[in-house]
Amino acid sequence: MPTRIAIFLFDQVEELDFAGPLEVLGMWALYFPGDEIEVFTVAQEAGTISCALGTRVIPDHTWDSAPDFDVLVYPGGVVTNSHIGNESIRAWVRKAADAGTLMTSVCSGATVYADAGLLDGKPATTHWLVLDQLGQLGQNIEVRPDDRFVDAGNVITSAGVSAGIDMALHLIVRLKSADRAREVKRMIAYEPAPPV
Repeated sequence: MPTRIAIFLFDQVEELDFAGPLEVLGMWALYFPGDEIEVFTVAQEAGTISCALGTRVIPDHTWDSAPDFDVLVYPGGVVTNSHIGNESIRAWVRKAADAGTLMTSVCSGATVYADAGLLDGKPATTHWLVLDQLGQLGQNIEVRPDDRFVDAGNVITSAGVSAGIDMALHLIVRLKSADRAREVKRMIAYEPAPPV
């Protein structure tokens, strides 16, 4: 059976929060088919998703049609505030976690995991704008403001936007090897050198 990685999409999702990991993990699946990696997007319901900056995407699956998956990527965006306290979302992420899914997040996606109780007693990070909120949503969450990503075993959280790319490369290290992650990093020419 392939290792299946699901990337959650929802209206007003931040584009790079999902597209960064999708690029990394999708290139891994495409260029190294022997690793048996399958990457797909999933939304709560069928239909076009309108992202935060206006991009429109069509998810591959819905919650009901998606095959079982081994990893979940939960991206962020301002709209994740409306996910907090949403019983349907809480139940969905808890069900995935209880099934042994490796739960990963980008940006404010971590706050949804905290709200569902998945980060209780664990170290975690998120976008700097919601670090305080993250610590208030669960029990004894060790907020790490300076980390780009935090691997807490069954949950991996990452900071804003581009940190999701780093988290996805770490995921390749964890699921395969550092050498494979370096190969994918070279494939996507990921050599950060910002001009400012």
